[in-house]
Amino acid sequence: MRPDPSNLLALDYRAQADRFYKPPQPIIDFHTHIVGREAPRVYADAARTYGVGLTYSQTPLLDVEPVLDIMGERIRFIACPTWSAPDRGHAFRQGYIDNLEIFRKKYDARIFKIWNAPRLRDFFPGKDGADLVTVDSAWRIKQLEAATALGMMVMVHIADPDTWFQTKYKDASIYDTKRNHYIGLEKMLDRFTCPWIAAHMGGWSEDLTFLSELLSRHPNLHLDCSATKWIVREISKHPRPEFLSFMQRWKGRILFGSDIVTADDHVRADKLTPAHPKSDQASSPDAAFDLYASRYWALRTLLETIYEGPSPIADSDLTMVEPDKYNDLSSPLLRGFSLPHDILDDLYFGATRRLLGD
Repeated sequence: MRPDPSNLLALDYRAQADRFYKPPQPIIDFHTHIVGREAPRVYADAARTYGVGLTYSQTPLLDVEPVLDIMGERIRFIACPTWSAPDRGHAFRQGYIDNLEIFRKKYDARIFKIWNAPRLRDFFPGKDGADLVTVDSAWRIKQLEAATALGMMVMVHIADPDTWFQTKYKDASIYDTKRNHYIGLEKMLDRFTCPWIAAHMGGWSEDLTFLSELLSRHPNLHLDCSATKWIVREISKHPRPEFLSFMQRWKGRILFGSDIVTADDHVRADKLTPAHPKSDQASSPDAAFDLYASRYWALRTLLETIYEGPSPIADSDLTMVEPDKYNDLSSPLLRGFSLPHDILDDLYFGATRRLLGD
């Protein structure tokens, strides 16, 4: 039988959950993408099993009500574009502004998401994207003006892994250099002084010195630790004293997040039409539970334990960079940092509660 890419170690994720630290308050997952009419029930089970009491989700507006019906007070929403809209140009520009007020007034969304990953240039190539693809472009300024007028703060995805810049983003004439993506971000951090949260450890978990410099220059900036595979792979490479010092220095500015994506395709063998982009990750409720729980297991193992061994999650970035050495079931080293409880408590719930009052 082919190993499960979310459970290469054949772990009993339910039993494993009891082995982790019991924080004094429920964990808040600040970064997820919860969608569907069946999968959110499986996610809610996995979250509860791993001590997560509140989830912030980037759920497109049309999907909010079904998710809210399932999760109730256990979920808050982060405004995001309607990714699947037929007219993507409108959805990412004026359509997004039109939706912000609904997110804010109907669903009390206090955060809106700017997705400025380099591959946005694939959606809006050349001159078609000049007003959108950089974080300080004309439409981003309009959206920030609208959001801040509604009293919202900002989550931003500004860059992707170094492994992607070595491979799929290798053509800098299209995607620019990784460092250049931060030039516009710093301009916007100075222009719009509301709180900002840069997702995925600010897009540069590979370079803690750069992140410290960025946080030092911009007191309104926070980071979240989402993108589990990326975070596990790259944070595990840092010496423990270096990562511990970083987390101590920036305690209060780092929020816990997983980047879990749910989809009803995950709980079905017969996939929906059109299929979700991540439909192949699971095909039953049990497999979906393992998919979602694996992210919490990996992150909590990284942060809380002294484990040193393979991650249970297959990581395609390894194959992308070294195809002769790795295959689609290869996983990186996961090295636990056994962070002190005061740092864990602030990461798991303290920083988010101070920022948002939840």
